[in-house]
Amino acid sequence: MQRFASTLVLRAAVGMVCSAAVIATGCGTEVRGQSSMDRNEPYVEPAPQAPVSSGVTPPPVHAVVDYQIGGAYPPAPGTGVVTRDRAEDPVEGVYSICYINAFQAQPDESGFWEDRHPDLLLTTRDGRPVRDEEWDEPLLDISTADKRERLAAIVDGWMADCADRGFKAVEPDNLDSWTRSGGRLTRDHAVEYSRLLAQNAHARGMAIAQKNAAELTDAQIRLIGFDFAVAEECQQYSWGTGTECDRYRSVYGVRVIEIEYSDGGTAAFTAACRERGDQISVLLRDRDVVPRGADGYVNRSC
Repeated sequence: MQRFASTLVLRAAVGMVCSAAVIATGCGTEVRGQSSMDRNEPYVEPAPQAPVSSGVTPPPVHAVVDYQIGGAYPPAPGTGVVTRDRAEDPVEGVYSICYINAFQAQPDESGFWEDRHPDLLLTTRDGRPVRDEEWDEPLLDISTADKRERLAAIVDGWMADCADRGFKAVEPDNLDSWTRSGGRLTRDHAVEYSRLLAQNAHARGMAIAQKNAAELTDAQIRLIGFDFAVAEECQQYSWGTGTECDRYRSVYGVRVIEIEYSDGGTAAFTAACRERGDQISVLLRDRDVVPRGADGYVNRSC
């Protein structure tokens, strides 16, 4: 989920001066290979704390990533990783990540949950669904072991379909839904549910990503078994003396995909490219992650 999402769509191409070649243009901008590194000191790779599960392959590091959860389109030449919604097909010959909304219900799937699994939706005392107001998504109820197991079984069916069609990894979104639950869910609930999702993903031969939630402890991450991280806007959030990006890097090393969004300008993306664009995958996308050719499309990589 894009944090602090805006309903506004950027209508103009991002103005950034660089020496990179423009690969494709639509209503926005798509640039590959942009880098503004200015490092005089040798780079020392931090030792990752989270091991990769045996039998799975995480995304190739420092690859050009295309984040297509808002709609599929042919990736630009040289793209090494593509993330698509589970309703879409993977890209042949490209490492593909299956996006799954595992902690909340997609707005267009609310009827499925209300009709078939109403008790798996988190509700208030008077029975109203607890919603993520920013995205109009009902939260799933992961508050008990029974409900977590039932939800994990449903999501496992989605993961099985992703694996059968050729996806190599899964990105379960809204791990941090407990922060929007009004105290009805806890971090421990999310950890236990994530552990089930990771076990199922690994059984399917797929790697699994930690999506945001930098506040998870090292011990919790090891318990869950995440293999890599997808970090949205980590350049903009403080962590200790650095940023959330440093937090993910300390846990996963180079196994981090960083996504910055263009509606707030390009400063965060420029800084991310300067600070670690030669080490991990860093990309700039429009907030609504629209397909190439749609109004507001922006797609740049370091």
